[in-house]
Amino acid sequence: MKKIRVVSNIIIALMLVSLAGIAYSNSVALRTSIDSRVYYSGNTESKNVCFMINVYEGEDNIKKMLDILDVYKVKTTFFVGGCWAVNHIDTIKEIYARGHELGNHGFYHKDQNKLNFDGNVQEINMCHQVVSQNLGLEMTLFAPPSGAYDITTVDAAESLNYKTIMWTHDTIDWKDQDVNLITKRATKKLSNGDLILMHPTDKTVEALTGILSYAINNGYNPTTVSECLKGI
Repeated sequence: MKKIRVVSNIIIALMLVSLAGIAYSNSVALRTSIDSRVYYSGNTESKNVCFMINVYEGEDNIKKMLDILDVYKVKTTFFVGGCWAVNHIDTIKEIYARGHELGNHGFYHKDQNKLNFDGNVQEINMCHQVVSQNLGLEMTLFAPPSGAYDITTVDAAESLNYKTIMWTHDTIDWKDQDVNLITKRATKKLSNGDLILMHPTDKTVEALTGILSYAINNGYNPTTVSECLKGI
């Protein structure tokens, strides 16, 4: 009996290992399926980089950033939150009029990975409609709030003709209000095709001149997300 129990336990253990291996394999396959449809960087064969800006606040700082970007003749991508955009139509019109790209950042800054398919569609589409109805512009880039997404989010975005955009480097400027730290995070190990996430904070405005100067002086071309994605 003891021998039978030992053999039985070995068989059970082998079955558990096998099941764990299958689960892990499925998990990796699912993650690969999602990540292959999400952009963490642009074309690494190009010297283009993007210092993209996610917006749910900071109207005054946006205008300061626009002026700095003009000085350096740089165009970038502003991902706007719908509930903010509704009350700042003139600002999104100015962003667009000054040659910058507008992207979708959801409507209420919800964690999209906690929403079902219809909820994801609603968040993306509500923001889309604000911009479309006021600017006649059909946005095609979606940045999930807080970087929270899952396969349902990606499916929902694609159903609305959107590409899901993440980032290569995060300045975490919304939290760490330190010019030197923001600059370091934006420029350290800068590489071809990098997408660098920023927000319109006071300290980001102070850091922006140094960030753009560093990128340009090191042979990079700061531009929009769409330009960074060309060729991939």
